Amino acid sequence: MSQGSPGDWVPVDPTPGPPPPPNPFVHELHLSRLQRVKFCLLGALLAPIRVLLAFLVLFLLWPFAWLQVAGLTEEQLQEPITGWRKTICHSGVLGLSRLLFFLLGFLRIRVRGHRASCLEAPVLVAAPHSTFFDPIVLLPCDLPKVVSRAENLSVPVIGALLRFNQAILVSRHDPASRRKVVEEVRRRATSKGKWPQVLFFPEGTCSNKKALLKFKPGAFIAGVPVQPVLIRYPNSLDTTSWAWRGPGVLKVLWLTASQPCSLVDVEFLPVYQPSPEESSNPTLYANNVQRVMAQALGIPATECEFVGNLPVTVVGQLKVALEPQLWELGKVIRKAGLSPGCVDAGAEPGRSRMVSKEEFAKQLQLSDPHTVAGAFDYFQQDSSGSVDFRDVALALAALDGGRSLEELTRLAFELFAEEEPEGPGRLLYRDGFGTILHLLLGSPRPSTATLHAELCQSTSTQGLSLCQFQNFSLHDPLYGKLFSTYLRPPYTLRANPKALEATSHGIPTPTSNGTVNTSKPKND
Repeated sequence: MSQGSPGDWVPVDPTPGPPPPPNPFVHELHLSRLQRVKFCLLGALLAPIRVLLAFLVLFLLWPFAWLQVAGLTEEQLQEPITGWRKTICHSGVLGLSRLLFFLLGFLRIRVRGHRASCLEAPVLVAAPHSTFFDPIVLLPCDLPKVVSRAENLSVPVIGALLRFNQAILVSRHDPASRRKVVEEVRRRATSKGKWPQVLFFPEGTCSNKKALLKFKPGAFIAGVPVQPVLIRYPNSLDTTSWAWRGPGVLKVLWLTASQPCSLVDVEFLPVYQPSPEESSNPTLYANNVQRVMAQALGIPATECEFVGNLPVTVVGQLKVALEPQLWELGKVIRKAGLSPGCVDAGAEPGRSRMVSKEEFAKQLQLSDPHTVAGAFDYFQQDSSGSVDFRDVALALAALDGGRSLEELTRLAFELFAEEEPEGPGRLLYRDGFGTILHLLLGSPRPSTATLHAELCQSTSTQGLSLCQFQNFSLHDPLYGKLFSTYLRPPYTLRANPKALEATSHGIPTPTSNGTVNTSKPKND
């Protein structure tokens, strides 16, 4: 791999193997002039009527949902509802739900395959999860139980529908909630047909349908057979996708309601019978079902997932951000008219210096409050709201482009290495290693601990020397490629500050096989 001049992009050698999939969290909707005219007309005439009628039907669902659980105690709701409540209310909600999607333009739901019974497959797993329209899959599945956030109970109408559904609720604020959900899923899945099927969207978030995200193991914890359910929207124009970066809720709703007709295909695959090894290993079970569904869809199965609010993928044993947040920080700084190389960081090697937001703004010569907030929030803050200025110094050095990769990794080591307890040298311990990878590659800090331990296995110490760290970051065939890609944008940023603006949507995307994909620029 050749080393370019300071500020130049270092080209990445191609990795043998299949081409990397596109970024599954980005959806670009390109409309021709004729399509724009059509959407303007139908959006003004058809969409308002459809959306208004759909919301009226949504509120009509509330009495049926309320009636099914009215007067029942929490103890009674721990068992499946039967009798007249289920007969009347279930049929009412099912019929009105189909009418709601019909009014939004989903005139046909084409079903392929055969839905298994509760005894054959207590759990249904649906993918790809690409839009808030995906609950339409509940209709051909006869309204199975779902898993939802407990916070949704406070949403008007939606909360009533979740109570009607006897949904399994998980709370982000209750540490014991996940354990209770696991127990409840296992109880229902092993009830031998007493409970209706439970439906999961195992990806846990929406994508653009071009690749399957990593499956979370929740649907597979019980170790029972599952039936994969594929969701397709075979329309000439994809107006339904609601990805991390792309059209927002209102635009997706409006464009879909403006289509004369939207189609959805629901395909039931054969029941997947887990092996004894899969039954005892939910992660293995989830990965194997993901591959089966990806093969049926004709799209790649990836390791991409959300960690917090950050989309990441797996490269080797390391999770890295799909889009380097470091460049977003560069955009903020350059919009303020500053050059990272002109800022005196003032950080001392091996010694933390905590600064407040006001000191941060003064050091970087920033005056606009919005710019200060955008730059300051990039760094991890302690309980008092201060950041370690070593983090700032390393980020600015990486953005400057005036150092070679060898100089930059040496600086990173010097900033975060600590004195060895027994010896004259300095070592990079787990926390410092995690901070460097979080700043430069966007790696979630917990995911770096295992890699650090593996790198330290060859020595009797708990830390890395400078030579070991640079061997990892510069010469490793997999991880070295990450550093050379993430720390050298595809344009000379130092010579042309406006280049960063031009590349903000063309960021190289590492994938699970270590290759790098550059997404096309998107017109917001």
